[in-house]
Amino acid sequence: MASKKAVFQNKNKESLSGILEIPDEQIKCYAIFAHCFTCSKDSRAASYIARALARQGIAVLRFDFTGLGSSEGEFSNTNFSSNIQDLIAAADFLKENFSAPSLLIGHSLGGAAVLAAAQQLQSVKAVITIGAPASAGHVNGLFVDAHQKILENNTARVQLGGRDFTIKKQFVEDLESYNSLEHLQQLNKALLIFHSPLDQVVSIDEAARIYGAARHPKSFVSLDRADHLLTRSQDAQYVATVLSAWASHYLDESNIKNAGSEESETTVKEGTVIVKECNKKFTREIITTNHRLISDEPVHMGGADKGANPYELLLAALGSCTSMTLRMYANRKQLDVGAIEVELYHSRVHVDDCAACEKQETLVDKITRSIKLTGQLDDRQRKRMLEIASLCPVHKTLENQILIETRPAD
Repeated sequence: MASKKAVFQNKNKESLSGILEIPDEQIKCYAIFAHCFTCSKDSRAASYIARALARQGIAVLRFDFTGLGSSEGEFSNTNFSSNIQDLIAAADFLKENFSAPSLLIGHSLGGAAVLAAAQQLQSVKAVITIGAPASAGHVNGLFVDAHQKILENNTARVQLGGRDFTIKKQFVEDLESYNSLEHLQQLNKALLIFHSPLDQVVSIDEAARIYGAARHPKSFVSLDRADHLLTRSQDAQYVATVLSAWASHYLDESNIKNAGSEESETTVKEGTVIVKECNKKFTREIITTNHRLISDEPVHMGGADKGANPYELLLAALGSCTSMTLRMYANRKQLDVGAIEVELYHSRVHVDDCAACEKQETLVDKITRSIKLTGQLDDRQRKRMLEIASLCPVHKTLENQILIETRPAD
């Protein structure tokens, strides 16, 4: 699993800071995690659940809403509507650079936000809430003592979660405009509700309101031992495990097989390879007669790092062919070879005495291949095995003069 920094802009061109948790194995789909009110992408619930989902094969983008955490902007100028716009900006970022999100996950007020944003995102197949209120207006109860002061003076300082925040009148009024359950009745997405009966911040009655207003398919899971912030890693792991299994029922097969690419029934004849674009950057789907794989470039090169880069694939071809050739030879000669490991490195080096070079200093490609053999082999056998490595078909192809013919497709 890899954690990669993600930065994108909101509608006001302010930079929002996020982290993309990427699975080690094939990516089933992409998800967005919306954190709780005044929290950040680094809250325990956000980080625990996102990482746990990545281990389940789901790539998760968790980010700071405008004015919170590492994101730009002033919190006092934000509201629930701007949170929804931030979610849409996050979805656009994933769609442009990776693959459009299939899941929206929201914790506490983040749950209310994903419920409100889901209808505007066609790629989203399912919505998941964790300890969420049924409507945004529920948040007004957190600063009920300052409510009148906010309305009279247009602003007030309130303490939330041990920190001081400036709350403006526009924030309160915006919350009130999202105090209806009408959008839940029109959700048209699969819905999974997690809530703890022990939650002291958002009553489990709110989960009942969400469930009652939404239409099927909908599911409820009780987090019997969890607190509102899911401070125990066991609770986050449980959420991730149940969520992943539940969501698989609602995800398109194309999302699971080839996240970021269109499903294709391409027929490839023996000995031919077809490479297709998965996005407008560097992610590519490689299709052979019986197999599919992904190639890409690292993030620092402008890619999404969803697969090996072209030179890594080149080394993989030589390394796998080398290993296969050595195993065939060892089996045929009945040599005691326990394991074969081939390590390869590509570089470009200066050659000063190249007779065919026009310039004195010319760069040539160099592949360094190290072969580790275990087992009971004497020095003569080991030397012969290294000689056999150079006889592998891919090795001989790379050393031959290769003619590459490029022509337009029929």
